[in-house]
Amino acid sequence: MPWTPIHARIHTLLKATRLLPQEAAILVAVSGGQDSLCLAQLLLDLGPKWGWRLAIVHCDHGWRADSADNATHVVQLAQQWQLPCFVETAQALPATEAAARSWRYGVFAALAHHHGYDYVATGHTATDRAETVLYNLLRGSGADGIQALSWQRSLSIEHSNIYVTRPLLQLTRQATAAFCRDLGLPVWHDTSNNDWTYRRNRIRHELMPYLRSHFNPKVETTLAQTAEIFTAEVIYLEQQTDQLYHQVIDEYQDSWRIHRSRFQSAPLALQRRVARRLLQTVLPQQPSFDHIEKLVVLADRPNRTQTDPFPGGRIARVEHDWIHLQ
Repeated sequence: MPWTPIHARIHTLLKATRLLPQEAAILVAVSGGQDSLCLAQLLLDLGPKWGWRLAIVHCDHGWRADSADNATHVVQLAQQWQLPCFVETAQALPATEAAARSWRYGVFAALAHHHGYDYVATGHTATDRAETVLYNLLRGSGADGIQALSWQRSLSIEHSNIYVTRPLLQLTRQATAAFCRDLGLPVWHDTSNNDWTYRRNRIRHELMPYLRSHFNPKVETTLAQTAEIFTAEVIYLEQQTDQLYHQVIDEYQDSWRIHRSRFQSAPLALQRRVARRLLQTVLPQQPSFDHIEKLVVLADRPNRTQTDPFPGGRIARVEHDWIHLQ
């Protein structure tokens, strides 16, 4: 196997972070594009040093006329690599990118659980991380959105012992393209990446080049580093939120209440996080910024002040030292 600077970089990263430990069973998500091929080749080459058990998974969303050919291409690569390969095809076309992602990660969870894989490795890069930061900022996300695409997380609440791992977050898309070109890897070119009806593609092809040209030629690295900073801060904030939530939230029957004086004495950042977590539990939809603020401001309102109804009909009302959500 050729030992490139990228091989050395990823090998050093894995030794320092233990993202993929010795003898781990790893399901590698391969679309056929440059990032996932780079990831698969790296893990295949490094595998003998780490004793991993590897397999390939490919998800066919059915969006493109050539999606079946794309899947065949990945199967052929897996055969060349002498790795098991799982191909899953969506029974119905996912309506949105979010729906496609949800289905895809559901496939990962089911396969990993059934076949005993501890890790699902994806080929997300620093470029993907930078684009996600911009995408989430434009949607109005807070710190949680900015820190999206962390190095590793549990696959789901139901499968907390299976981890999604992203070993390429230090590499840009330009680096993975060069890696594939230098090693002669047969990249499958996904035509949907050029479809500007997808907002992420507009960010990739229009906004990012503009930012590189007019603001910062290393904007991808800068935004990825920003996400890394926020990741650590969000972990800390979530730990503090856990403590405050258990101190101020009281659930009884089909109602919830907030201990007002304890809640009010906490920093505003934690008040908002506690309010959001509570509303995520009781509302039929994800709470908006306005929903959260409507609950937070009751902390210093007079007795018997109440809100207009939240989605689903619940009303928050001040009753002495409690805010009741009924």
